[in-house]
Amino acid sequence: MKGARLSDEGFLVEFNLKTYILDTMDKMQLHESIINNSQVTFARSGGKGGQNVNKVNTKVCLQLPLSAIEGITEEERARLRTKLSAIINSEDCLYINVDDERFQEMNRKIALSRIENRIVQALVIPKKRKPTKPTKASKERKLKLKKIRAEIKKNRGRILFN
Repeated sequence: MKGARLSDEGFLVEFNLKTYILDTMDKMQLHESIINNSQVTFARSGGKGGQNVNKVNTKVCLQLPLSAIEGITEEERARLRTKLSAIINSEDCLYINVDDERFQEMNRKIALSRIENRIVQALVIPKKRKPTKPTKASKERKLKLKKIRAEIKKNRGRILFN
């Protein structure tokens, strides 16, 4: 993710883009509530792992109830519901699966950091675009180029000899 720095534990530490986050969000409280309130289950993972893949539960299924997320307002919670509707299940929980690595603990760290990143990204509000008008000089350049182009196309026709 562009503009983010991950700590040693693999969690989001800093988020600095040309956008802004609602000031009411407490990032440390958010981080702690994700760690404390997430329900983690493990399953057998497909993919790489050799013979070990059939014996060890390395896939991480992480669920986080939206009501348990601390450090955000109700307005931000409503924004999360709309922005992250694809990963919210019927029990109003954020749901994410990770089976990227061969190790359960690595997948758990990745899942926690991904869910935190998704929450922070959903709460980012892009700057409003200020509509601008073309300058007089740019309008004149455009018309000049259009006339040149029209003359080129006009000269492509048949040449009549008298």
